[in-house]
Order: sequence, then C-alpha cells, then structure tokens
Amino acid sequence: MNHLCTNVHSNYTDNRLNSHSSLPKYVPVLMTDDLFTMKENDILQIDPKDNVLVALKELAAGTVVDMGLSIEVKETIPQKHKMLLEDLVKGQQVIMYGVPVGVVQKDLPAGSLLTIENTKHFAEPLSLENRKKYTWQAPDVSKWVGRTFSGYHRSSGKVGTANYWLFIPLVFCENRNLKVIEEALIKQLGYYKPNKYESLVSKHLSGQVTQTTYATEQVFKHIDGIRFLYHHGGCGGTRQDAETLLRLLAGYVHHPNVAGATVLSLGCQHAQADWFRSLQAELYPDSEKTVLYFEQQQMASEEELISLAISETLEALKQANETERKPATLDKLVVGLECGGSDGFSGISANPVLGRVSDLLAALKASTILSEFPELNGVEQNIIDRCESQELAEKFVRIQRAYESHAQAVGSGFDMNPSPGNIRDGLITDAIKSAGAAKKGGSAPVADILDYTEPVTRPGLNLLCTPGNDVESTTGLAGSGANIILFTTGLGTPTGNPITPVIKVSSNSALAARMNDIIDVNTGGVIEGTKTIEQAGDELLEKIIAVASGEQTKAMKLEQNDFIPWKRGVSL
Repeated sequence: MNHLCTNVHSNYTDNRLNSHSSLPKYVPVLMTDDLFTMKENDILQIDPKDNVLVALKELAAGTVVDMGLSIEVKETIPQKHKMLLEDLVKGQQVIMYGVPVGVVQKDLPAGSLLTIENTKHFAEPLSLENRKKYTWQAPDVSKWVGRTFSGYHRSSGKVGTANYWLFIPLVFCENRNLKVIEEALIKQLGYYKPNKYESLVSKHLSGQVTQTTYATEQVFKHIDGIRFLYHHGGCGGTRQDAETLLRLLAGYVHHPNVAGATVLSLGCQHAQADWFRSLQAELYPDSEKTVLYFEQQQMASEEELISLAISETLEALKQANETERKPATLDKLVVGLECGGSDGFSGISANPVLGRVSDLLAALKASTILSEFPELNGVEQNIIDRCESQELAEKFVRIQRAYESHAQAVGSGFDMNPSPGNIRDGLITDAIKSAGAAKKGGSAPVADILDYTEPVTRPGLNLLCTPGNDVESTTGLAGSGANIILFTTGLGTPTGNPITPVIKVSSNSALAARMNDIIDVNTGGVIEGTKTIEQAGDELLEKIIAVASGEQTKAMKLEQNDFIPWKRGVSL
C-alpha cells in the first residue's frame, strides 16, 4: 500500500503557506499542481492541521497506516469515511479542512472510525469583531482573455445562454389552464418529445396506443423552448409569501435567458398583477421585456382566456424569434454554484474544481453565485473575513443568524442538514458537509451578499441565501440571474431548471459510469490522481463555454425542468 507521508505536508507548509501568507489558513492540500497526486494512495489528509484522514479506498481493520507514526486501523473504514489520526479524549474537537467540524463523544484511539454515534456536530462561533485582513491572489487567466461564447444579447446589457418564452401563473388556480396551453403549444410548435414509455404500456396491455399528431420541426428556430412555471402559491398564505413569490417570478421574467412571458391571473388572489408589475419595475428598471397579462375573472370563459393567451403569445413569439446568438465575452457569464446528493469525495474533488472555476471567472470579471446558507455552517468566519466591506459582513451575519434562529425555534437547526445519503457516504456532521461544500466558492473575495430573490449586480463571488434543498436552491439561483448552474453530486441527482442550463458534475468515476444519463462532467480523476484540480477546472470552464453557446446538458435533454419556490419557512 502507498500512503501519504508527513514530508508532503511539510513541503506544503514550506512552499505554499510561507510564500502566500495571505491565503486562508485552511487552504486544502489539493489546491495546487506542485504538491502530489493521490494515485494509488488509500488515505488523504486534506489539511496539515487535520486530525482525521479520509479513506480513498476501504481500509480493513488491522491495516497499518504509515503517517510518520504507524497507526493501526481499529475497525473497517468504508471508502469516503474518516479515521482518526491521533488519540482524542471525550470533548476534543475533530479538525478537517483545517477547521473544527465535530466533537467526539467518548475517548477514541487513533485509527478509529468516526460515526454519528461517537461524533457530534460542532462549528466555531462567528465574530464580526475579529475580521482578518484578506488578500486574494487571483489565478492567471491570460489564456481565457478574449474568449467568447455565443449568446442572446438583451437591451439591459445582459446576455442569455438560452432563449425561452415563459408562461407564469400568479396563483395555483391557473395551473390547469397552463397545462392545457402547454399541451397545445409544445406539440404544435415542434418542442414535443414522444414518451418512449407509451410503447412499453402498450406492450404490457397487448393493445395499441393512440398516437397523437405533433409537429416534428421547430417552428421558431431561435426560441429554445416554451417553459411553464407551475407552483402552489399566490394565495392562501401570508402576504410575505406572495411577495417572495412575485419577486422570484420577476427574476425569471427578466432573466437574460428569457425572451418574454405570458402571465395568467385569476383576479382575486394575494399575488395581484399590478403588484407584480410594480415589483418588476423596482427590481429590473432597465429591462425591456414583452409581458402579456390575462385575467380569468375578466373573461367570459376559460376557452376565451386560453384562446386569447395562445393567439397573442404566438404573435409575440414571431418577434422574439428574430433574436439570434452572437459572440459575448466571458464576463457576461453568471454561474451558479450548487451541490446535491453529496458524498465524502464531493469536498475534495468536484467542489474544489468548481472553486477553481469560480476563481477564474471572478478574475475575468464574470459573476458566480454560491448558495445554500445552511451549508456554510462552520466556515462563516472565513466568509466574514473575505467580505469586501464591513457592511457586507454584517449583512451575511444578520441573514445567517436569522435563518438559524428560525430553524431552532421550530426544533430544528443547521446541524440537522445532512441527509441519510450524506451520512452513509461519510458526511456525518453539518460542519464536515459545509467545509467541503464551501469549496465551491473558491478563494476569491465576497463581492456581494444577496438575500433570497435579490438579483446579482456585481462581478465576482456573490453569496445567495437559499436552503440546502436542491431544487429550492437552483430555483433561487436562476431567479437571481444565473445563466449557467454548475451542480456537483457524489450520489447522483437529476435536478435541472426550466430556463438555466444545469451542468451536472460527478465527484467520482463510479457515479459517472453508473448514472451516465444524468452526469455531464466527471472529476473522479482528481481522486484517482490522474488530474489536478486546475486541469479539471480548466476543462469544466471549456464545458461552460460550450453549454453557454447552445450545447445541451443531460438535464436539458431529459427535460428536467424543476421549479420549487422557497416560502422562507424552515427548509434545510
């Protein structure tokens, strides 16, 4: 067996931290080309200060690990799980990624497996008073300067990576009418994809399935699709719920990937059409979008409502179809950073690769958005230090504390964020999960802190308050302006979005092979030692450029158009 040695860590300390003293003290070992590869290594110490090792392969009980001192594995350590590097007594902290991520609940010898029974969540308290000066060394982006993607230019100056028309209900009462319109437009405009499982049903029933006629060629060549944002809000909840929904929908209407929208209103709901108009004017004063409104209670019948909405939309589509893709510089990219179905490798392969991409884009004056505030628990101090102003740091702390207090008030908390799948694959505390999840944001300064539904207005790294729930988070990322979303996963999830292409990034090669139908990019080579994070990040940026220019992702091909608004309740 080949094992990681302490001299690797010594070299890291000498060559990196001493020469770049401004770097955060817990920069992971894997972030540079000139350190080591993990090929044929069975274990990994992510940061020199860590007192745990990550099993890159299953370690059998009785195996002796050489880390300068010999450590006997006390029990089988499953792949992706953590083993103690030193003896800990009850109450001592577990350190991973260079930060505290848990506290052991009993005395544990070196070589022990960390579990949810013997280790509990712990996160360092945050402090505004002890902000450290933060200096960022931007990566070299000379080879990316002058590169372009082919997108849809809007009058606001933004550039879309796609060109959709939206249908939006202001209240759930209109969902049925939307469904009728969807069936008519999708089939007759050439966007319909036959359901291959119809023939399977026919085979089982030994009968015939009636074939529906539909257009086989796309009528509007420069309209990528018609999207329908079904939801269950708009009335019956609080006024705050209605306002949050309208602000989110405004972000979709005025998104650069959207040509225009058709809005259906019942008439008596909380989410009034006039209120929607005023919020759009407040949030997007420079946007010039065609928005058509139809109110059912002002119509003689549903047939009149549906017929009029279809007729006027078809006329608007003719004009929207005149917009074509043209070259745009990379600073027009707004890239959302998301993870879901994470495993014990996500924080050492896929997420740091996204961090590399985020740093490249920040250096190119593009925008990136890191979401999922419950998954920043334990790394808040680093975020506070990286905020470009005291005002931003205060806003982050205010939002984060309010969110956690709300969760605790109903008997929950950020510590309850890890899912059974996360735990099964080694993410046994929220702080472990968060420390790895935060790597998606790279090391760039934080340019802005956004509350849910606030639009991105600044280049660089933005933080957006969303839950850790995959679809609620991706829905929010698109609503705040992301025109591409990068989504890492170690366990596999099909999540997509109605208007923003979602690029699915696997943390391990086994997943990429097993669920190839939903994975776009595999970063398993980082774990296997065949690629560095820098190499994988550069390849991912090339993929972003291709998708931004019209290449379809797996989620797009599967029509995985997930849309779930967050009602600002407790969702982790």
